[in-house]
Amino acid sequence: MGGYAVVDVEATGRSPWRHRVVEVAVVLLDDGLRTEETFATLVDPVGPVGPTHVHRISQDDVVGAPRFREVAPHLLDLLAGRVVVGHHVSCDHAFLEREFARIGVPLPAVPLLCTMRLARTRLPAATGWGLTACVDAAGLGRYAAHTALGDARAAADLLRHYGRSGGLPPADHSAPPSAGTPVAWPRLARARSLGEGGAVPLLPRGTVPGPRPGGAPLPGGLPAAAGGE
Repeated sequence: MGGYAVVDVEATGRSPWRHRVVEVAVVLLDDGLRTEETFATLVDPVGPVGPTHVHRISQDDVVGAPRFREVAPHLLDLLAGRVVVGHHVSCDHAFLEREFARIGVPLPAVPLLCTMRLARTRLPAATGWGLTACVDAAGLGRYAAHTALGDARAAADLLRHYGRSGGLPPADHSAPPSAGTPVAWPRLARARSLGEGGAVPLLPRGTVPGPRPGGAPLPGGLPAAAGGE
């Protein structure tokens, strides 16, 4: 395994400690920056959705959405062995780290690559370092701003742009903890709230509650490394 996991989250506020993820998306890229898989769903934050004027997600939109614990096993699979990429990736990573911590899963240190940080040297003509300004400076066209999947796809396009214009630097924290010691990646059982079998009820933005497209369930039934609902 290898390549990149480009992530974006929309949240109920700015603090990973006090606020919750309300939408998450991951775009998997191989080592050649080709898209392998995309994943996106609204997430029930078990409380107020927060600044609807920013992320345009209403309280009604998350009715029927899975809780974080229900999609956590698949998210772990998506992130395993990947460089995690995002625009201001430390923010997205902090929210994911806290959500996993709430269900008793310590997320191991992962290599990070920030498309906003890279923009400071790769996009000198940019009028700012926000995602929209960087996308405009790179000439990448329009995207669905402030949606998790739209922002993740835009960050993936920025990463490809950087790759074409001079290659990519090593990711932060890319060295293993010690020579010859592999990172023990956590595994998580299917959430008990989902019962036995059946699809995880993903809820991509703009859809009604239902199973994963095509009816395929997310991977489940792995040995539990941590519990919680």
